[in-house]
Amino acid sequence: MSWILAIGFFILAPLIGGLLEGADRVLCARMQGRQGPPLLQPFYDMFKLINKQSVVVNNVQDVLVCGFLIFVVFAGLLFYWGGDILLVFFALTLAEIFFIMSSCSANSPYSSMGAQRELLQNMAYEPMILLAAIGFYLATNSFNVKEIATSSVPSIVYLPGIFVGYVFILVIKLRKSPFDLSTSHHAHQEMVRGLTTELSGNVLAIVSLAEWYENVLLVSVIGLFFINGTWWSILLAILGCAIAYFVIVLVDNVFPRVKWDVMMKSTWVVTLVAGGINLMIMELLTR
Repeated sequence: MSWILAIGFFILAPLIGGLLEGADRVLCARMQGRQGPPLLQPFYDMFKLINKQSVVVNNVQDVLVCGFLIFVVFAGLLFYWGGDILLVFFALTLAEIFFIMSSCSANSPYSSMGAQRELLQNMAYEPMILLAAIGFYLATNSFNVKEIATSSVPSIVYLPGIFVGYVFILVIKLRKSPFDLSTSHHAHQEMVRGLTTELSGNVLAIVSLAEWYENVLLVSVIGLFFINGTWWSILLAILGCAIAYFVIVLVDNVFPRVKWDVMMKSTWVVTLVAGGINLMIMELLTR
């Protein structure tokens, strides 16, 4: 079953990730009173990018972009195979480093600014991700994804604060407003495209593909809070993922972009309050 889930992620994640992005665009358009693009528009854009000629800035950038895709896919395969969730998060962080380095390798000031802001975003959300892994361990006595998913009680029962904090930092990870400082999929980004300014053609298609894999993995972690040994928990997990993703899209359309210092302060406050207090209560209960 572990291998089937891993292979299923490898094959289906691009399809689900593209549909998520398409649903995001449709929801944004409806919230703004526009017609918007069709649901399958991301796939049309992907095929168009693949057939376009890419302007190569340097060979190092292409290698680093491929490294970004490889480590994101590795993290997703490890997660659905049921491996160590700490290793999953570390692989995601390493993939992010490859992405930042690819942006730094270009001479564009917009790419450099995007890379610097992406580093600030990493500093903002990484503590919450680490607390999430620790919370899963305290709730189930294991870092193993398979054991977390088959526990007798859903982790959300023990980790409501961690769950709120994780959904909060997903706004940063998914590059949504008000925390879309480094790059954005919308036209309101003031740095052209930030991290991806110097990427084009099939290289940009690789980045989009990697982001689809990453988005599916990040949303799947939300489901891990709800899944336990019962079959109906899968339906509950899907519902939880859908509601959380809708809330993130709603926040993206309601709140304007903030400065980096506001992002850091607000994220760390949520991490300390929601995550820290939740872990303290869990530690007291397990004694």
